[in-house]
Amino acid sequence: MKSREEIMNMLEAFDLAGSLRGAGELAGVSHHTVARYVAERDAGELAGDGPRRRGRIIDPFLAKIEEWVERSHAKIRADRCHDKLKALGFEGSARTVRRAVAEVKANHRRGRRRVYRPWIGEPGMWAQWDWGTGPVIAGRRTNLFCAWLAWSRFRVVVPCWDRRLATVIGCVDRAMRAFGGAPTYWLTDNERTVTIDHVAGVPVRHPEMVAIGGHYGITIATCVPADPESKGGSEATVRVAKADLVPTDANLRGDYTSWAELVDACEAWMAEVNGREHRVTRRAPVEMLLEEQQRLHRLPEAPYTAVLGETRKVSWSSTISFGGVTYSVPHTLADETVWVRVDGDHLVVTHCAPSGPIEVARHQRSTPGHPMIDDAHYPPRPAGPLGRRPKPTSAAEAEFLSIADGARTWLVEAAAAGTTRMKVKMAQAVTLARLHGAERLDGALGAAAMFGRFADGDLASILAADPPGQRRRADDVHSLQPGTAAWGRLGGDR
Repeated sequence: MKSREEIMNMLEAFDLAGSLRGAGELAGVSHHTVARYVAERDAGELAGDGPRRRGRIIDPFLAKIEEWVERSHAKIRADRCHDKLKALGFEGSARTVRRAVAEVKANHRRGRRRVYRPWIGEPGMWAQWDWGTGPVIAGRRTNLFCAWLAWSRFRVVVPCWDRRLATVIGCVDRAMRAFGGAPTYWLTDNERTVTIDHVAGVPVRHPEMVAIGGHYGITIATCVPADPESKGGSEATVRVAKADLVPTDANLRGDYTSWAELVDACEAWMAEVNGREHRVTRRAPVEMLLEEQQRLHRLPEAPYTAVLGETRKVSWSSTISFGGVTYSVPHTLADETVWVRVDGDHLVVTHCAPSGPIEVARHQRSTPGHPMIDDAHYPPRPAGPLGRRPKPTSAAEAEFLSIADGARTWLVEAAAAGTTRMKVKMAQAVTLARLHGAERLDGALGAAAMFGRFADGDLASILAADPPGQRRRADDVHSLQPGTAAWGRLGGDR
């Protein structure tokens, strides 16, 4: 094969000499070589620097190889082709067949190669979300909800314990509130929480997702199956978030000790990623978000009810059950329906009042067999599990209890001591109150309850021992303490 310079020298010599033999002598080549290149030039088919393709022993069988590759969708192996070709009379080597099969398969793929078109997002139009596997906290695997606003490249990462429908809806609501508005479209994978079925290649959307779209004014779409390229932004967000937030040997990040630590790490990561310059736009996403917010739709003040979690019916004991654990709620919500969701290490209970959703209880998450009861959810009661508060059931009981707190204390203590003829003694106390006054009798009843004096005549005895205006006090004259006069004679005459 002649080089480009040699070919030009031959053509130049032909143009100068005007004959093939003369040109051959000037260029130092055969006149037949000069004639071939002159003919190619005149036909406009002058060969380049590449080698000329010569006939091969496999060429008569290429049509059959192409047929086999087409029928097998480029799955057939070269060794199988070689076995088949030998039956057809092919006498070449397996290496020749491998080269021919590779060439035919490359042409087959080239004709069916997918054509990619650059996707340029419009402000306020597209947002995407995807899931990534999060770190392990206390032996439990977490998930990372990764959202991406296409035009501004603003990213949101929300840690979650699970990927249930209520969790997905809550994460979408939280991401849009971080965006400052709602985009026109949300794009995601065909998970069961979004697409319940495919009919003739058409995805059947989950009814709850359709209702969400009506509430927020958005359209939730799914990408073509096995086509992750259509949402590459969220895929990249998942990859970067996992590389930075999930402990590995590459990032040397330590394990998380609590859920709050993971939440703080996600917040710090979002601030860092959204605050630095993006390599494509050469601008910080947080700056571009200010412009894109002008194209986002306004969010409703109240979130979609499914964001609040799962519904539970409050029992007569003002409790609900979630995950096999009993949690208390305010007693005023008995027989009402409340919404329950998991927020990190806490269980949040929300009641949808006419004025809007209101958080009514928040408990630390517990395990079965360890109920979480908040005393603030119930009206006050006497101390102790067996405490009783006297409630009059007759006029006589009401008159006795109206004396003062001492009467109620006496009644409780006397009943606990098994006192007999209590109603007779209560009637006597009412009579003594009329004679001595309710204040003095209240003190006497309190003293009787304190010292356990519930016999007949004890109240009268207590009143007689402490007559009004004659309260005795110990002084120096009437003290039982012996005097010190005898000490003055010490050391004197004996």
